[in-house]
Amino acid sequence: MPASEWQKSSYCQEGEACLHVASTWQKSSHCAQGEACVHISAAPETIHLTESADPTQAILSATPTAFSALLRALKASPNHG
Repeated sequence: MPASEWQKSSYCQEGEACLHVASTWQKSSHCAQGEACVHISAAPETIHLTESADPTQAILSATPTAFSALLRALKASPNHG
C-alpha cells in the first residue's frame, strides 16, 4: 500500500506548532481473500481510493460529497452485487 499521508489538524493556525495524523489504507469489506481489492484512505476533506494490484500508480482522490454520490450511484446500479 502507499505510505500514509500526513494530514494537518483543521484547528491549526498558520505558523503554529500543529498536530498531524496519518491516514491509513483500509481494504474493502467486499474483497475476498487473494483478490485485487479496492483500498480507501479517508481524511476530513479528501477520500483516496487505490487498487491493491497497483497501489502506488493509480490513486483517485475525491471530496467526501463526491465519494458519497459515487457510492449512491453504485448501490443504485442494476449490476451492483
